[in-house]
Amino acid sequence: MKIQNLLKEGQQKLKKTINDSYQLDSEILMSKALHKKRKFILLNLEKEIDKGKSNIYMNLVNQRSQGKPIAYLIGKKDFWKYEFNVSKDVLIPRPDTELIIEKILDLTKHKSRLNILDIGVGSGCILLSILREKPYFNGTGVDLSKKCLDISKINALKLGIKNRVKFFKSDIDNFNYGKYDLIISNPPYINKSKLKYLDKNVVCYEPIMALDGGLDGLSEIRKVINKSSELIKNKGILVLEIAFDQKNKVKKLLKDRGFYINGVFKDLAKNDRCIICTKI
Repeated sequence: MKIQNLLKEGQQKLKKTINDSYQLDSEILMSKALHKKRKFILLNLEKEIDKGKSNIYMNLVNQRSQGKPIAYLIGKKDFWKYEFNVSKDVLIPRPDTELIIEKILDLTKHKSRLNILDIGVGSGCILLSILREKPYFNGTGVDLSKKCLDISKINALKLGIKNRVKFFKSDIDNFNYGKYDLIISNPPYINKSKLKYLDKNVVCYEPIMALDGGLDGLSEIRKVINKSSELIKNKGILVLEIAFDQKNKVKKLLKDRGFYINGVFKDLAKNDRCIICTKI
């Protein structure tokens, strides 16, 4: 069958459930099935492909039509300026989280050397993006999941910064390695009772451990703040991603642990998303 005919078949199936991106998704999945760039697909629509590749493509289409995120199907996701490997064991990097990168690069534009800790490092997208931009910074990533750390290590190697980053498998409560100029974290912050209301492609496929913030959505944030107050240097900076409705509660938690609030910043949808504070 020709590529263009198979694409049409895939698009018709995807259009029933993936209304907004069915055409783009079909082309990306074809790229995956053929191990070719999307540009090749678009320039070779008349090319015949064999039954084996056709079956691989339609299997990907079927999974996507059931809600499986495109990033998990192709095993990668663009974030900031870079491409990160992802798997079902890590949270898919979000564009809104790039706000953290912007703010940190602005905060550190006159800094040449910093020691950074990322609590709940996941795919490594936040920490590794910063290290890639700042060649004299060093980083440490900690996560409960060995599979997350394995993905982070692959991404560090891919970005050419494996010699400037260390990874530890640990609950943050039990982590006591080093003192840091800058601590960053995008912890689980969804209220447990609200998980069932998330989009199907999130709650059914992304790791619950990376989403579940406990009964009030703040259990992991509390742990991060409490431990950060011990691990951070005097006048060190803590940067947290939060839910849109957590600003006031998180500010109180921070102040109680000796942090000065520098600012709360909004994401692309104008929701409160990021708190920056200084240890005093």
